[in-house]
Amino acid sequence: MKQYINWGLICCLICFGFNSFAQDIAVSAKLDTATIALGDQTILRLNATLPINGKVDFPALSDTISSKVQLIDIGKLDTLKDEGNPSKWKLSRAYTITSFDAGIQTIPSFTFTTAEGELKTESLPLQVQAVAVDTTKAVYDIKQPLTVTYGLLDWLKDNAVLVSLGIVVLLLIIGLWYYIRKRKKDSPVVVQVEPSVSAYERALSKLKLLEDQELWQKDQVKLYHSELTDIIREFLEKRYQIRAMEQTSDEIFACLSHMEIPEQNWNRLRQVLTLADLVKFAKEKPLNTDNEQSMENAISFVKEAGEINKSIEDKMRDRDEHI
Repeated sequence: MKQYINWGLICCLICFGFNSFAQDIAVSAKLDTATIALGDQTILRLNATLPINGKVDFPALSDTISSKVQLIDIGKLDTLKDEGNPSKWKLSRAYTITSFDAGIQTIPSFTFTTAEGELKTESLPLQVQAVAVDTTKAVYDIKQPLTVTYGLLDWLKDNAVLVSLGIVVLLLIIGLWYYIRKRKKDSPVVVQVEPSVSAYERALSKLKLLEDQELWQKDQVKLYHSELTDIIREFLEKRYQIRAMEQTSDEIFACLSHMEIPEQNWNRLRQVLTLADLVKFAKEKPLNTDNEQSMENAISFVKEAGEINKSIEDKMRDRDEHI
């Protein structure tokens, strides 16, 4: 007797769990227009409301809904949050249907599949109205299309305004080009020599400007790390002669592995590029201290790499002067 009671209790719990889940998922079918003319189209919408972590499979429909209702097109699956309940979302798909049989046609029930079982919608009536035909008038044959000649002159007449505007614009461009060319010949050529700025100085200047923008403080964390890595990659191209702008972080580390970079500076570079990859591709949300650490490591890396490069250039210059 005790065994029967236990089995009954288990069955009740299973039934209760399934009913609770079924209440969490609701499916429905709706027609945008319940009455159409013969051969016209309307939209059938299948909807499912379920918890965010839930899953439901929509019915697989072929080219016909029923023997007298045809399926024209299947829209994409739209996902919307339930405004009345943030813990749920609403899935919706639109189906374009038509019918060429007058009368009341029945849209059948549709079956949705869930992990716990199947859910069905209610059937819907579709009123298809016949086209009124005046049988008292004679029936005429379809007229053949007329042959119309359309030449260049006809096209010019139809597009006279557009052609005239094009000619005016072309004449203005030619006149402006001639004026600029003549002015360049008359004007003396002034060559401005821009002061030479090292990659080290340029990188530090850009890092300072980026820091002053306070992007991560304005919740623009992804843009902040993208700009930061672009500055470092540009510096790596100038300093170590590698194609850093076109390479992944792993490819950059592989190219730099045979170069003499102090371990501390190597760790700084790895922290900057690795965190940036996590933010850009894995949607990582770093702490404020991590964002600040990336900027500090970037500045320290550029300074140390720049000082080493400057020391090498000074030694080479001293050697050349000695020779």
